[in-house]
Amino acid sequence: MDPSNKVLTELLPRSEGPVRLLAILDRGLVEARPELPAQFELWAEANPSRVRLMGDVITVAGGEQSKQDFSVFQQSARAINDRGICRKSFVLVAGGGAVLDAVGYAAASAHRGVRLIRLPSTTLAQADAGVGVKNGINAFGKKNFLGVFSPPWAVINDTNLLTSLPDRHWRSGLSESVKVALLKDPEFFDHLCDVSTLLRGRDLDSMEQVVQKTAMLHMDHIIDGGDAFELEVARPLDFGHWSAHKLEQMTGFELAHGEAVAIGLTLDLAYGAMMGILPESILRRTRRCLLDMGFSLSHEALQDHESLLEGLREFREHLGGRLTITLVSDVGSPIDVHDIDLSVMRRAIEAIQQAGINESSRAG
Repeated sequence: MDPSNKVLTELLPRSEGPVRLLAILDRGLVEARPELPAQFELWAEANPSRVRLMGDVITVAGGEQSKQDFSVFQQSARAINDRGICRKSFVLVAGGGAVLDAVGYAAASAHRGVRLIRLPSTTLAQADAGVGVKNGINAFGKKNFLGVFSPPWAVINDTNLLTSLPDRHWRSGLSESVKVALLKDPEFFDHLCDVSTLLRGRDLDSMEQVVQKTAMLHMDHIIDGGDAFELEVARPLDFGHWSAHKLEQMTGFELAHGEAVAIGLTLDLAYGAMMGILPESILRRTRRCLLDMGFSLSHEALQDHESLLEGLREFREHLGGRLTITLVSDVGSPIDVHDIDLSVMRRAIEAIQQAGINESSRAG
């Protein structure tokens, strides 16, 4: 937001005169970086020919709570209405992935689509959620039940925003990096394993490289994968997510999304190894990588097998059609399976539970 930095300004259309812009910030981000609202205002004042900031910067609740009801959606939609934001205007949202989802849903719904600029502020959002085309909120006890597909006008990743993250949210996005590397890029997977302890130690240069690579792999899949709006039965980018989404719900979102994805990846890899789909060495190496990054790979919620397995039905229902779960037969070799042996999946759940107990005992 330095007034001399033209990255954001140059993304705005030149032919329409100064565009109206509504700025909405994640409250958690503002608490960590209280100077940001004033910086937005100074940036707008320095560029009067390009942008007109419509009223004060708005702050909204952050974290998964921002998607748990309509409050952030309604606050954003009301501001779009009250401040005269039209389809030639912009909503700029800065924050974590949940805030991007909720505010993006309001922007995509108002006037059937107001242009959106995302400034993701967490590793998870910069590497994954920020570059997607999804917007939505949770409802009826289900993750992302309400929402729309709507590509943003632009996404800007500012690595400097990551420096104020607590350790938990610093590493959270790295599980999505491991996921997409397992699906698409063996060399990137090797790199993640090599720098895992650097990432845990908050090496900013290493994190920037990992976030950029992860974001590009996600974006390339959305652009070139042929199914940006998820009309097909396969959803490879949700590898490890059927259980992750359910674990988030079961823990009342005590588990952050990235933490749940780390567990979900190891669960699906354990199942694949037990079914003879992939070598067990890939499971062991992935576990070691995630542990070195600082993730815990077990949770007491895993004890409730039946509730967790209900996530398979919800996953199929959310996508429609027959059940399709993406696994890998090797790093960079995704495969789709349509039938899950529940007895083997229960064994896999028990195995990662026991591994977590063993790791805790060694740590103690």
